[in-house]
Amino acid sequence: MLKLLGKIVKYTLWSIAGVFVLIMGTMTYLYRTADMGEPAMDIDTADYAVERHGDVLRCGGSTLRRNAEGVWELTTGGDPVVRGAESGALLRDLMHYQEKVFIDQIRRIVPSESYLHFLRVLIVIFNRNMATYIPEEYRCEIAAQARFCTHEYDAIGTPYERQINYHAAHDIGHAMQEYMLVGCSSFAAWNAETVDSALLVGRNFDFWIGDDFARNKLVTFCRPDRGYPFASIGWAGMSGVLSGMNAEGLTVTINAAKGPLPTRVATPISLLARTILQYAATIDQAYAIADTMRTFVSESLLIASARDRRAAIIEKTPRRTALYTPDGDRLRCTNHYQSAAFADDPDNLENVAATDSYYRFKRLGELMDSLRPLDPERCAAILRDRRGLGGVNIGLTNEKSLNQAIAHHAVVFRPEELLMWVSTNPWQAGEMICYDLRRIFADSTADRPDCSERVIPADERFLREDYPRIIRYRAGVAILREAIRTGSAADETVRELLRDNPRYFGAWELCGDYYAARGDEAEARRHWEQALQLEIPRTRERRSIEHKISRL
Repeated sequence: MLKLLGKIVKYTLWSIAGVFVLIMGTMTYLYRTADMGEPAMDIDTADYAVERHGDVLRCGGSTLRRNAEGVWELTTGGDPVVRGAESGALLRDLMHYQEKVFIDQIRRIVPSESYLHFLRVLIVIFNRNMATYIPEEYRCEIAAQARFCTHEYDAIGTPYERQINYHAAHDIGHAMQEYMLVGCSSFAAWNAETVDSALLVGRNFDFWIGDDFARNKLVTFCRPDRGYPFASIGWAGMSGVLSGMNAEGLTVTINAAKGPLPTRVATPISLLARTILQYAATIDQAYAIADTMRTFVSESLLIASARDRRAAIIEKTPRRTALYTPDGDRLRCTNHYQSAAFADDPDNLENVAATDSYYRFKRLGELMDSLRPLDPERCAAILRDRRGLGGVNIGLTNEKSLNQAIAHHAVVFRPEELLMWVSTNPWQAGEMICYDLRRIFADSTADRPDCSERVIPADERFLREDYPRIIRYRAGVAILREAIRTGSAADETVRELLRDNPRYFGAWELCGDYYAARGDEAEARRHWEQALQLEIPRTRERRSIEHKISRL
């Protein structure tokens, strides 16, 4: 009997070892045969010298400057290699800064270098065929720009591999919106819904990797050798489009939607948005492009068109594409689908029922009703609103509010006049500066001509009353989490946290966690029960608090 058991154990171990070797062999093969599609090009970075002319940096036909409001402005154009290399030379330091901030944040989450190396292997395997889904034009632009990236992070991948993967990382961040601070909101209005019947679009781009990541906002004005000139708002190294408008008055904004985690690579959503912005002038043209490109996350793209004088939403999953057109003269878009095509979709139904998306959708409706007819200033007021339904105070940074104090940028478009207002720091609270794209694309030297009187003033009340509280609150959260981790005392921080943000469920929950870690079950229960009385964004968060109480 013992001899038989010994044989069983022996063969079981050999089987496990065989499976392990097979898995490792397969991973090694997939890793070594991965093809990120880097184009072959002969670029000597020394040929792209940067010259300074006053406050403007120039490389060939491209320029870079930081305006008085702290926003970087890049003007570029030409063929993919030229615009990629010239912008790379100009943005070299900014790309290094952006990459450092991103990787430092990743290292805070995953401090193990060996595990980071393992993640790199998994990412390369997952993205091994991404080149198949990225147009050569954009691969050439990214590759040329990547020649100017730092080699400090080559252990993660070559500069080209990293830049390609960062576009995919943006998608994965959207796909994991339940675990990250992602909750974009956008809207459009026209005809009777606006002061002069003009088409207006407003949008918050809520993608937060810390305030440092959003510190260097970049507005790019691109005159490509093919397609339409366009302007977009993003950061150094982002060739894709997050929010933008082209010279034909077509705008694109992307909003994350709920879907299954990606199982295979496809086109990053920002590069689909870039393709639409560069090559479409109407909603139908935008939809035709979206319908032919496969993506690996679920997303809503709000498209507004000066030619059509209306807006619509392209709703896209890895398997389906649908077009939602409203019955009236306004359109709202948060993070769920609205078309009949997704009426019975399980992921979408769960998103509506269990997340903050539908709540923000209804709040958008309230604000558009109360501020109707809209103008650019009232659009900005909607984007800056931090209250809940009915104007109720639901606490600072609540994900059910439109203004969660995490926006990388906010923007208002007036497509028929090619006017664009872009927020300045912090978040959407700073003044919104105006760009006249008609003049800018007609004259490469134009410096926001005739737009100084069109600036939308900063939200002074928010900056005076709420901004200091948010900064103190987030600093207190970090202190309290460290106290929970180390078991140290931080009673004064608890009091300060609740004084700064008394209507936010998250403050009460975290304070309850602190008391639970200190062994004070009565205080933990009291704080958790108070959290349940406040506005909680997601069902899973409410259930988590209820579970904590039940364990007591």
